[in-house]
Amino acid sequence: MAGSATVRVLRDRTAGLFLAAVVVSGFGSSAMSLAAGIWVKSLTGSDSLAALALFAVWLPVLFGPALGAVADRWPRKPLLVWSNVVMALLLTTLTAVDSAGRIWILFAVLVLYGTSFVLMDSAESALVAQAVDARLLGDFNGVRMMANEGMKLLAPLTGAALYARFGGASVALLDAVSFALAAGLYGLLRVRKQDPATVEDREGGWAAGMRQVWGSPVLRPLVLAGSVTMLCAGLNGATLYAVVDGRLGHSPSYAGVLSVAQGVGSIMIGLLAGPLLRRLPERVFTAAGIAVFAVAVGLRALPYDAVALVACGLIGAGLPCVLIAAMTAVQRETPDALLGRTAATAGTLMFAPNAVALGLGAGLVALVDIRVLLPLVGAAALLTAVLLVTDRRGRLTDAPTGPLPSSTEA
Repeated sequence: MAGSATVRVLRDRTAGLFLAAVVVSGFGSSAMSLAAGIWVKSLTGSDSLAALALFAVWLPVLFGPALGAVADRWPRKPLLVWSNVVMALLLTTLTAVDSAGRIWILFAVLVLYGTSFVLMDSAESALVAQAVDARLLGDFNGVRMMANEGMKLLAPLTGAALYARFGGASVALLDAVSFALAAGLYGLLRVRKQDPATVEDREGGWAAGMRQVWGSPVLRPLVLAGSVTMLCAGLNGATLYAVVDGRLGHSPSYAGVLSVAQGVGSIMIGLLAGPLLRRLPERVFTAAGIAVFAVAVGLRALPYDAVALVACGLIGAGLPCVLIAAMTAVQRETPDALLGRTAATAGTLMFAPNAVALGLGAGLVALVDIRVLLPLVGAAALLTAVLLVTDRRGRLTDAPTGPLPSSTEA
């Protein structure tokens, strides 16, 4: 069933182009995301500043509802094309970063990097909801997550190797090329004209997305669980270089090996997400993923390479569950005219805690022993999973999305 659903998704021209663009841009982005931290660490020698490089990318999610309103008001296909073109040009400016005194250029570009991701994710979510059968949304989002996270099998090692041989500028140029290629792929999309917003939608402004999320008994618990989980993920992410250096005794480049392990876990859950979402209530699927993530975070406190690799694989398998379930529900439950704002608002509610936690974690790693910090973060995530499936103020579980239509119904 998983294979047949994946084939159905891949046979669709629009879905195939989307996934190709995700693979291309995801390769460059995965390489750059790792290289940025290594770049800052190498130029400044600071674990905290290296963690702040990740914080810079996540910072724009705080403005997600406003950026989502842009995605609802502008034609979404041109928005995707030009966002990629602009980022390709901006990344070339990083060739000037050759000393600690110019590190501000890298941070400025990383903030714009994150801004483009919020805009593009909002536009993509809306276009996907138009183009893909609602009963296949879980499969598409799982395959999309698999394609994006699967880049961690190769891209981080490529980025680390390029950085070690040629420096950070070479990775920035690789990423620029990937954005340019993604712009071309998005330009090939054939999409129907988006539905115009009603007067009520226009008057609602950016807050309409918040009302849609908060007023839905399906979306609210999933997004809130995602918020807490991503807070924990941010704290966990901020410890990356402290774990690599302080617990495992490796150079910063070893972070690429851990990213590969996480990518393996993400590929596995990407293939299984659609079938699991049709068979399990959304809350159960989400809570199970959070629980796996929680256990894995606690394991990262142990000073063993094998345990660290397994833990990263489990994080890769567990963490995407809450994101896949929440965004599939957003696409299924939201009117087209509100999709950009609702997707961006859900993204802000889930990812803003991640941005805050990365900034907070950059300070905590200097103050709290990670042998204490990581188990505490894991315990908080585990409690979130338990509360999600035992909360009786709303429905205990949501119904699965049902079986796939037969070939005669498609």
